[in-house]
Amino acid sequence: MPQRVAVTALSHEPRKRFAEELVRLRRERGLSLRELGKALGWDASQFGKMERGGTLGGPEVVQALDQYYGTAPLLLTLWELAVGDPTQFKEQYRRYMMLEAEAVSMWHYAVSAPPGLLQTDGYVRESLAAGGLRGEELEQQVEARVRRRKLLEGDDAPPFRTIMSEAVLRMELRDKRAWREQLEFLAEVAERPNVTPYILPFSAGLHGLTNTDTMFLRLLDGRTVAYTENDVRGELIEETERVERLQRAYDAVRDLALPPAESRSFVLRMLEEVPCEPST
Repeated sequence: MPQRVAVTALSHEPRKRFAEELVRLRRERGLSLRELGKALGWDASQFGKMERGGTLGGPEVVQALDQYYGTAPLLLTLWELAVGDPTQFKEQYRRYMMLEAEAVSMWHYAVSAPPGLLQTDGYVRESLAAGGLRGEELEQQVEARVRRRKLLEGDDAPPFRTIMSEAVLRMELRDKRAWREQLEFLAEVAERPNVTPYILPFSAGLHGLTNTDTMFLRLLDGRTVAYTENDVRGELIEETERVERLQRAYDAVRDLALPPAESRSFVLRMLEEVPCEPST
């Protein structure tokens, strides 16, 4: 049987293929990164990072490139394939974390665990250890997670709304002392002016976000992006239509949830069931 040969030198990996196409199109037109940035009104460094594979960019910049080069929908299609590549989870999460730090408001739905921004040290440690982290790596991740709480502290902290399924309050930690501290913290942050918690009781039944942890971020430029996550995959969603569809599902869930005052009372009732001095 004759040996197979490559019919193209272009990569079959979605991320690399996207970057290669960006480089090819710019060079074919004899443009420098600075000239491209000036023509489109974007920072030239953004295009440099995209061509090197350091970032995928967002759909708006990709659509602008497609329009400029007259290639629509080629680049957007390649971008969507790269974003959908499971190997890009870390890249999407890094981009999400950057956007989270810049958000002017945030709202969230939690399936079975408190939102990361409201997790106590003990909760973070036990949940990460349950996922297999140990030793130095565990300590580093705990420190990083705990540091995120500072985003909601201070006079300029963004408003944050969270809807937590009742499952969040029923799935206890093995360490009862740490679990009590987590519930106490949820009750305490409910008193902050920028944090509004809702509890969605089991009696609400099925809804559009039953299995999907979802965070929405309102950005400085007025855009809203969403980040959905489960135990094995996270996805940053920037396309307006998909974000709006998730937002409608979120609004419907909020209509089913207990009002903030009743939600805090619900947390306090759960707290009463946890012994003050757990037996060892």
